[in-house]
Amino acid sequence: MAKIAFLGMGVMGYPMAGHIAAAGHDVTVYNRTTAKAEAWAAQHGGQHAATPAAAASGADFVFCCVGDDPDVLSVALGDDGAIPAMQQGAVFIDNSTVSADVARQLYAAGSAAGVMTLDAPVSGGQAGAENGQLTVMVGGDVAGFDAALPVMQC
Repeated sequence: MAKIAFLGMGVMGYPMAGHIAAAGHDVTVYNRTTAKAEAWAAQHGGQHAATPAAAASGADFVFCCVGDDPDVLSVALGDDGAIPAMQQGAVFIDNSTVSADVARQLYAAGSAAGVMTLDAPVSGGQAGAENGQLTVMVGGDVAGFDAALPVMQC
């Protein structure tokens, strides 16, 4: 099983991270509102971290599911952002719906750090997330996709 970080415990991220943990992966979550991350950890038996960087450190895969372009840039590349803290060869999977410009920024930053990045917005809404029935539309390099597919299928 893989070591996973999940950034964003909103109506989509909370259940998505839960499905990944239920599949047996070691999941650490981060949320700007610490109480949500603490509640997730208590419910699913995972851990929570104080920053995106702390969650991402040592993770094989980092999932991000937050609100919009500025939020994604903040948790991925901002102060204590995830991508600079990730180990080489890890995969950053952005399940948020962001602009193509942000997807390109994440790809460039990941490439410079030796991290594979996938732009992977989801469709299916809160009910789909809760029931594990989302459609994921993925863009990125084949190696990152192949590595992340078993975890994304959770």
